[in-house]
Parts: sequence; C-alpha cells; structure tokens
Amino acid sequence: MLKKFFKEFKEFALKGNVVDLAVGVIIGAAFQSIVTAFTEDFINPLINCIGGAEVGGSIEIGSSGQYIQYGDFITAVINFLIMAFAIFLIVKTINKITSIGKKKEEPAAVLTRKCPYCFGEIDKKATKCMHCTSDVTPEE
Repeated sequence: MLKKFFKEFKEFALKGNVVDLAVGVIIGAAFQSIVTAFTEDFINPLINCIGGAEVGGSIEIGSSGQYIQYGDFITAVINFLIMAFAIFLIVKTINKITSIGKKKEEPAAVLTRKCPYCFGEIDKKATKCMHCTSDVTPEE
C-alpha cells in the first residue's frame, strides 16, 4: 500500500504543471529581493521627486495611534507587478525554448467502427460483433 502511495506521488510530482509551478516559486523567491531593492531604491525616490508625495507615507486612523501604511501597500503592488511580469517573461521564454524542434502531433488513427446491425462499438478488424454476435465484414 505504501509502495502504491509513493508511485502515485511520484507521478503527481513529475507532471509538467507541478514542475513549472515549482520553478516559478523558486525563481520568484530568488528574484524577490532584487525587485524589492529596485522598487525601494529606484522607483519610490522617482515617485517622490516627480509628484512630491511620500510613497512611504501613512494615515492615522482617528487619534487611536493606528496607521494605514499606504506607502507600503503601493510598494508591495509595484513589487507584485514587476515580479509577475518578470516571471511571465521567463516562463514564456522557457516554453518557447522547449517547443523548438517538437513536431505537432497527428490525430490518432480510428481503431473502431459501428456495427451495422446493433450500432455497438467494435474493432475495425472484427468479423463478429461482440454485442449482437452478427457477422460483419472487417475493414482494412
């Protein structure tokens, strides 16, 4: 039973979608610090210079001492957009590279036909219908 479980897990883990997802997560985690530094050290100062608004700002809620950190939220949105775009480009490039040299699959040959008497599905080479036991002429 345990052997069957590990076999099923292996088949699941080695499917293309799972591997693509794992690659995306690893690349995203590695790329996150670069994007965060780019956003905080380059984009935020540019926004501050152009608009005169502070990206790292906050708004106090009443006089409770609680703050809404809208600057941190804007920074997180910019980080997400940059990460999503970069991962999209990486995955698109990888998919294009892996598709080079692959032939398009031809449709599979039809191996069955309908019985002319009972309309049941039978093999093309059958001489007798397995559903109604009628004699049929095999197809080539």
